[in-house]
Amino acid sequence: MPDWEALYQEGDTGWDRGEVSPALHQYLEAGVFEGVKSVLIPGCGRGYEVVELAKRGFDVTALDLAPSAIAHLQKVLKEKGAQAETACVDIFAYDKPQAFDVVYEQTCLCAIDPSQRQAYADVVYDWLKPSGKLLLNMMQTGDAGGPPFHCDFMDMKALFSSDKWIWQAQPPLMITRGQGRVSPRFELGYILEKKEVNHA
Repeated sequence: MPDWEALYQEGDTGWDRGEVSPALHQYLEAGVFEGVKSVLIPGCGRGYEVVELAKRGFDVTALDLAPSAIAHLQKVLKEKGAQAETACVDIFAYDKPQAFDVVYEQTCLCAIDPSQRQAYADVVYDWLKPSGKLLLNMMQTGDAGGPPFHCDFMDMKALFSSDKWIWQAQPPLMITRGQGRVSPRFELGYILEKKEVNHA
């Protein structure tokens, strides 16, 4: 896997849009965040979505493995007069102090090795409150390798299975990539609701 901090240091951050993802604006306009207080954003990078949600008054927690990304986010939050909890941490080692209303998943799943996907799905489930929402933006690359790793729809349906998750009935969001240049990559945005599992 890449040395993410080294890539930030070298300025090799092709995944960075440089702005808030169109997906977040669409979720906000659709009312997905109504009644929401707490939001967790794993693999937040430079945290454009973190800043946007913090400015709107949400209680946002942001996680990333790269110190440079977190330092940049903290600097921007201070400049904007916004507040959010930030942690430079491996997501699998994150000891959550609370459960969250929403997990906003944008570029974390596609960045981790596919062998870790089940572990990631498990921690996401644990992070959420009962009936909490996962905003799952699935990277579509059409390529075999990565990162970013392709998030095949059927693979994701199996990973976030119906015994633990309710998938939205409406069509997904279509989120373009490319920072102003033509790119074959895009994301499919789905809303999933956490189901409580009966262990009896």
